[in-house]
Amino acid sequence: MNSDLSSEWCAVFIDGGYLAKVLKDEFGGTRIDFLKLSEVICPGKRLRTYYYNASPYQSSPPTSEEKERYRKAMRFFHSIDRLERFEVVTGKTVKRYTAEGKEYFAQKGVDVQLAVDLVRLSWAGHIKIAVLVAGDNDFVPAVKAAKDAGVIVKLYYSRKSSSDELLGTVDEAEEITEDLINQCELH
Repeated sequence: MNSDLSSEWCAVFIDGGYLAKVLKDEFGGTRIDFLKLSEVICPGKRLRTYYYNASPYQSSPPTSEEKERYRKAMRFFHSIDRLERFEVVTGKTVKRYTAEGKEYFAQKGVDVQLAVDLVRLSWAGHIKIAVLVAGDNDFVPAVKAAKDAGVIVKLYYSRKSSSDELLGTVDEAEEITEDLINQCELH
C-alpha cells in the first residue's frame, strides 16, 4: 500500500472465527496481541478495529461444559473490547443438521454485521482504507460497495483458506505469514 496513505483514516475488520482457524491450523494455535496486529496491518490512522465472532453454542439448558466455553469466550471478547479503539461485534452459534442427520454448528449474523459495517463506514466517508482479515466470498458484494465509495480495500488472508473471488475483488492482498504472526505474538 502506498506510503502516501499514512494520513488517511483506516478501519480494520477481523473475522475472528476465520483468524482463529488460521492461527490454529497454520501457526500451532499461536496467541496474538490484537492491538499490535491492528497497528502492523493498518497503513493509515486507525479509526477502529472491529472484531467479529459468534458466542459459543449453548443448549437449553446449557451443559456445564457449554457454560464454561461460553464464559471463556465472553472473557476473551471482553479483553479485546477493552483495547483502545476496538469494538467486538458478536453473532450467535446455532445447531444445524446435514441431510444425513449429522450435527454441525454454524455462525449466524457475523458475516452480515461485518459487511454492513464495512459498507456503512465506507459510504459515510469515515474511512479511506479498509483492512479485512477474512477469507469468505460472502464479503465480495460489501467489498465492491466499499470500493464504489472510493475506499481502498486490503485483504489479509490464508493461502490454505481463502476465496479466489474475494482475492480477485479486493484492491490489495497480503498473505498472513509467519513473519506477521511473529510480530504480533503474545509473549
